[in-house]
Amino acid sequence: MFVLVHGAWHGAWCWEQVEHQLGELGAASVAVDLPGRSGDLQSVAALTLDSYVDHVVAAIDASPEPVVLVGHSLGGLVISQTAERIPEKISSLVYLCAMLLQDGQSTIDASVNDPDSQLMANISLDEGSAASSVAASAVRDLFYGDCTVEASDMATRLLVREPVGPASTPVNVTAERWGSVPRSYILCTQDRAISPAQQRAMIASVGVDRVVEMDSSHSPFISQPERLAALLIDLQD
Repeated sequence: MFVLVHGAWHGAWCWEQVEHQLGELGAASVAVDLPGRSGDLQSVAALTLDSYVDHVVAAIDASPEPVVLVGHSLGGLVISQTAERIPEKISSLVYLCAMLLQDGQSTIDASVNDPDSQLMANISLDEGSAASSVAASAVRDLFYGDCTVEASDMATRLLVREPVGPASTPVNVTAERWGSVPRSYILCTQDRAISPAQQRAMIASVGVDRVVEMDSSHSPFISQPERLAALLIDLQD
């Protein structure tokens, strides 16, 4: 079973094509909608990293067997913290152009140290609601550079405000728990949100068991879902 965790401003909808392709390959999957997405009545300002982890843990608890936990972008932070909490329920971790952080480091820490990314320059913060959004004019270039215009426009319409709390919270992981779970990294070489250089730096500083590359933008679940699904399966061999 694959449990798929989206990144900032996105939702479970972004995994729809990958779920279909995994099903075609005989693999079960579930995409998690993190708190704060459309239809969630919780206050965005009150959401925390623990809120996100609680939600993912509930999805994993529904599986009778250990799962492959996949995190995209900010979702990397979430899957690391989830693995720290319940390592025995996770067979492996897959970071998809994701935040692979050292203990004590936050997503914001990593983002401000990525000079090749234009993401931070295009984020606006609503301090009253403790939420951020991305400038509409920059979304396609940052996230969907190799997607069709139609797919990019549709995805852009589905983006939501992202709670600030989770991204500003340092990850708390240990070698004994999170470090006991095998982990792989899918590096996206056309990524303009988390630059390839930053992805390589995180891999070098934290370490993973396997690295594979995709010639894709930040959103291969939209631009190359068949290839991505196949990679996810291959990484479990």
